[in-house]
Amino acid sequence: MVSAVCFMASCAKTDVKIIPGNYDPNSHSTGATGATGSSGSTGSDSTTNALLFSSPDDVAIDAAGNLYVADYGNNLIQKITPAGVVTTLAGNGTIGANNGLGTAASFNGPSGVAVDGSGNVYVADAGNNLIRKITPAGQVSTLAGTVVAADTSNTVTTEPVFAGPSGVAVDAAGNVYVADAGDNQIKKVTPAGVVSTLAGSVNSGSADGTGAAASFNNPTGVAVDATGNVYVADFLNNLIRKVAPGGIVTTIAGSNTTGSTNGPGTLASFYFPNSLAVDAAGNLYVADDINNLVRKIGPDGTVTTLAGSGTAGYANGLGPAASFNDPAGIAVDASGNVYVADANNNVIREISPAGLVSTLAGAIPTVALRRAIIRHGHYHTGVLSLAAKRRLLSKL
Repeated sequence: MVSAVCFMASCAKTDVKIIPGNYDPNSHSTGATGATGSSGSTGSDSTTNALLFSSPDDVAIDAAGNLYVADYGNNLIQKITPAGVVTTLAGNGTIGANNGLGTAASFNGPSGVAVDGSGNVYVADAGNNLIRKITPAGQVSTLAGTVVAADTSNTVTTEPVFAGPSGVAVDAAGNVYVADAGDNQIKKVTPAGVVSTLAGSVNSGSADGTGAAASFNNPTGVAVDATGNVYVADFLNNLIRKVAPGGIVTTIAGSNTTGSTNGPGTLASFYFPNSLAVDAAGNLYVADDINNLVRKIGPDGTVTTLAGSGTAGYANGLGPAASFNDPAGIAVDASGNVYVADANNNVIREISPAGLVSTLAGAIPTVALRRAIIRHGHYHTGVLSLAAKRRLLSKL
């Protein structure tokens, strides 16, 4: 929910550029404990009647139709059954980096989530610079990364493995792909936790190429298809990229300018594409953040709008009759239903293959909260920080 520190310019590694709907990990001591979660209800079963989520940032779906939510503001990983019942899979609502079972574990701004064929859930734990693994029973462990606390003495010379990891995807072999936003790289983590860089250099850019010859600018979302191609939401470049096995990067959609134009490949435009998902037919679905749209890219590269009016709001309906407010995360099931983490509305939305939008779980903030947020910042663009929202919540 903060603007990019250096926006469309080149940034130093420490200037981690985070999506609206997320906070900036650099503004917190990573791995710190004791801070409470935000507006969501934590740990209790519920349906759609309660405000269960606080800036939900990503979603993933398993073969049984269970949806997993990176509930970023609450520092929780939540689970939604096909019937819409919400439970907490892991996390206790406090900021931390503890491993353990269920509520014994803690997270620091979970920003991305993915699930494998065995029901294991993987989390981009952005504030901790970690990739976490959760078993179906809720046992949390650290797959890769190192928590690095704030260094006021400037004596630390070892860089963390990740810098604000924002998105994760997992392939059939259990390899996890990470959109490492602050490093401008796409990284690969083996099931044994070995980390390598698949593509990108630390310096920001938009060059196609192989491995380190390619460049990204704050990649925030990844998806992987059945043949091992990795797709990237290249957030600040307003591009959708493809990384073929071997690290060969090409641009498949977007024009490197902001806009909402539909059309073939690089003639189309996005406004900070946040995350993406791929279906078995090779269609890509994109959470187009500032446009408040859900876009679809066909296998031929043609971009269309699946749902959304282009104006921030909260309305269910068909195609352009529906509205979103900071669509942050996206997933697609085997039947072509698309699920969206609608961050500023604090709800999880479902879109049918025909483009009919409904609300699966969660509840939008009260009118009083919305008015308070608007008074203190631009709610529709996500400029207000999470800490500021917490302060506002305490006053209502």
